[in-house]
Formats: sequence, structure tokens, C-alpha cells
Amino acid sequence: MIEVQEKKKPLSGSALKLIAVMTMLIDHSYHVLDKFPIFRQVFWNISTNYQVSLYLLCRTVGRIAFPLYAFLLTEGFQHTHDRKKYAGNLLLFALISEIPWNLLHGGKLLGRSQNVFFTLFLGLLCMIVYEAYQENRKKQWIFLIAIAVIAMFLNADYGLKGVGFIFAMYLLREKKIPQMFVSSAFLSGNVFYTFGAMGAFIPISLYNQERGFIRGKFWKYAFYAFYPVHMLILYFIKKNL
Repeated sequence: MIEVQEKKKPLSGSALKLIAVMTMLIDHSYHVLDKFPIFRQVFWNISTNYQVSLYLLCRTVGRIAFPLYAFLLTEGFQHTHDRKKYAGNLLLFALISEIPWNLLHGGKLLGRSQNVFFTLFLGLLCMIVYEAYQENRKKQWIFLIAIAVIAMFLNADYGLKGVGFIFAMYLLREKKIPQMFVSSAFLSGNVFYTFGAMGAFIPISLYNQERGFIRGKFWKYAFYAFYPVHMLILYFIKKNL
């Protein structure tokens, strides 16, 4: 009997990280490109509700980033040797990223919304609580509801929907097709953005469960640092245009 060798999937965790970083950069580039009128100019008028511009295309591609970050978070949660340190790193970079976030989105040091690292941090807390209190469902639900309330009032990027998305990604981690449809429901809205978010599941389906070429503490923290650094760069470009 001839054995058919299963073809290895091509994308490592490092490749997913690069895709997440690049699509996020494309998304956030609208802060700079908005200065040019052609960026908002409609070049395909599908209907009154769906008018395609470069702005819409950039934001649609950008919807790929958050599902990838959420997926990588669930993978990191399952493979990390120190979940407390993992949570601490997310909270640290949430605090570091707050000023760049406020500058880029409002031009001031203080703002009314918080960056996506807070959303990722709360999503990680949901997973930690869910596993820690498997034998005590009452405490489990109390803590999960408390995290949901914090997410509602914190006003972080993607908000309660984002935290719910992360938790759904975790609960459905063994069921990829339901994961795509159920998880994407949390990010529903503009039809283009919804399909953009669902597009993230193409690279996810090609994930080979290997770490890849991003190894060591330097590159690990460089991946974290890209978020606040790229926002600062975009802010200074925007300010000087």
C-alpha cells in the first residue's frame, strides 16, 4: 500500500506575524494618506452604500490584522511556559503604546480611547480565567463577566467585540471553519470589513504550527515594539505634511 505524504503547510508563526504587521501598517497608513484628496476619491461606485476608494481598500486589508493577532495570542497562550509573564508583557506594551496611540488618533498625549494591546490583554485574561476555574463555574463566570464589563468601559480598540472575538477564537481553536464564521460575527459591520476579517483565516489555515524564523528575545520584543514605534512615525509624518 502506497502511503500518501501530507503536504506541509507553508506558513509559520513568524510568517503570520509579518502578515499581521504589514496589514496593520497598511490600515494605519490612512492617517497619512488622508492628506491627499485622491485617497478618498471613489473610483468604483457599486451602489449608494458601497463606494470603493483607496481608503476603503486600505481599511479592508487592515481588517486582516486583528484576527491574526488574536490567533497568535491563542497560540502563545497554549505554548508559553509563563502565562503571568506573557500577560505582564502585554500590559507593559499597552501602557507604552498609549501615548503613541493618543498622538496618532487625536494629536494629544491623553485620549478617550485605548490601544489594542489592552484588548489583547483582556482577551488573554479571559483564557487564563477560563482554564483556572474549570472546577468552579460560578467563579469562572463572575471573572469573565467582570472582564467584559472592564472591556465595555475601557474603550480599547475593538472593545468588547474584540475581547469576545479572542475568546471565541480560543474556544473554537480545534474547529477552524466554525471558528472563521462565529469569530468573524464579532467583527461584523461594513461588508467589506467583514470579508477583510474573514480573509485572515486564509493564512491561518496555512499555519504549520512552527515558530519560524522570529526567535530570541530581541525579535520577540521587536515584534511588540513595532506597534508603538510605527504609530509614532506615522504621527510625525502626518504632523509635517
